[in-house]
Amino acid sequence: MAARSTTHGRRGVNGTTKAGASGAGAPGAAAGTAGRPQLIRVRRSKVHGSGVFAVRRIRKGTRIIEYLGERMSHARVNQRYEDHDERDNHTFLFSVDRNVVIDASVGGNEARFINHSCNPNCESVIEDRRVFIDALRTIEPGEELGYDYQIGRDRDDPANVDEIYACRCGAAGCRGTMLWPARRPAPRKRRKRAAGTGRRRP
Repeated sequence: MAARSTTHGRRGVNGTTKAGASGAGAPGAAAGTAGRPQLIRVRRSKVHGSGVFAVRRIRKGTRIIEYLGERMSHARVNQRYEDHDERDNHTFLFSVDRNVVIDASVGGNEARFINHSCNPNCESVIEDRRVFIDALRTIEPGEELGYDYQIGRDRDDPANVDEIYACRCGAAGCRGTMLWPARRPAPRKRRKRAAGTGRRRP
């Protein structure tokens, strides 16, 4: 089982322990652009590894940050993570569409440290094959940012996949998993052919 990617974000009109890092995006680093006040900071999270926190009030609808990283095909991602331990839920992958995946482990920014939440205050939005993180509601200073990863299930999932991708967001309505759909689909039962039906042999 290769490394998982978060699912597609909401599309615009056009279109977990987090690994440590140094430089931009490392714990303690602050995100800001020229002429724009600093909105977020990366630091240790009670939810999971490192997280992203608001340093000032972020109003509903604010475009907070773009999810950056190396853009590559799904086939290339599968090759890169062919030997990925299926018991490891670390992922910085974001699936943009059927052709493009962003691997934030290469050239990524602070966005890769935003943790999953079952009661998110942010959402991922895809516009022109770019991924942005927008505020779903007003976020107060010191509040941790989170969006719903909705990591897709695979047919070859191990039996303990929900344990591997367990959610610890602590939300009142936590579904207990970062996967989507929340529950493993029941296997389809093969329909038995009624006696005397079917094609006769000559």
